[in-house]
Amino acid sequence: MVDENHSDVLGESPEGVSPPVLIAGGEGQLGRELARAGGASVLALGRLRLDLEDAASIERCLDRQRPQAVINCAAYTQVDRAESEPERCRAVNVEAVRRLAVGCERRGIRLVHVSTDYVFGGPGRRPRREDEEPSPRGVYAVSKRDGELAALESCSRVCVVRTCGLYDPVSVDGTTNFVKTMLRLGRERQSLRIVRDQRCTPTYVRDLAPALLYVAASQVSGVLHVTNLGETTWYDFAGEIFGLAGVSIELEAITSEQYGAPAPRPSYSVLSCERYERLGGPALRGWKEALAAALVDPEAPG
Repeated sequence: MVDENHSDVLGESPEGVSPPVLIAGGEGQLGRELARAGGASVLALGRLRLDLEDAASIERCLDRQRPQAVINCAAYTQVDRAESEPERCRAVNVEAVRRLAVGCERRGIRLVHVSTDYVFGGPGRRPRREDEEPSPRGVYAVSKRDGELAALESCSRVCVVRTCGLYDPVSVDGTTNFVKTMLRLGRERQSLRIVRDQRCTPTYVRDLAPALLYVAASQVSGVLHVTNLGETTWYDFAGEIFGLAGVSIELEAITSEQYGAPAPRPSYSVLSCERYERLGGPALRGWKEALAAALVDPEAPG
């Protein structure tokens, strides 16, 4: 998510020692988790220290830190607002990505760029493979696909990692996601209407972060899908959240058309993670098991 409050550095390396992995967008839920998971080997920066919309900021940061790899978690993620802010959305999701990729290429730095399942906007029935032609719909989705292309075209040592529906432990303050929104609404309301015609795989950042660090240390390139396993709808995901949390609430299933969001959502964006699994990286849990870890035992490691 774009750092609107210009948060500062979330980690520091010893004086004169470059960290092996630099995190752009370190103030968001994924960036924070990468910092936690990577410990002293990771330097997670907020916008004050690494502003991807400022070419000079990128140059200064890369020259000063000289990381072995950069993981880019920074993004404009306001899907509906993007329909009325297309220039702002593209500035962050496309042009900023291109600047970072060019800077990494000039210095021989590896880049891992985090993207989204939203690039698959067309109909589907089987998990999406990396070689399937994207079909983005809406300003946000198109910008994320164009950002992928910018990274792939501008940096020879790049891996674009697509993921889906990120959420962090409920004990972590200062972040917002579907899980936390459902828990809040469950305390405030007697009933909720939830979309049931969109299928995807929500992903726990404590599972994704070790996978990204593994990818950053590897030589894999191109596009890679990394999510928790299985698939669900937002309606069924909400039901699982409330069931695990012991919240009694009436749920009504509705269609995307009934929900009426300004921006279109993918109807089927489940990602096939077979390529990642063949790499032998940290194992990915099923989405139900991952959700239980986030809700029932949020302080448990990984």
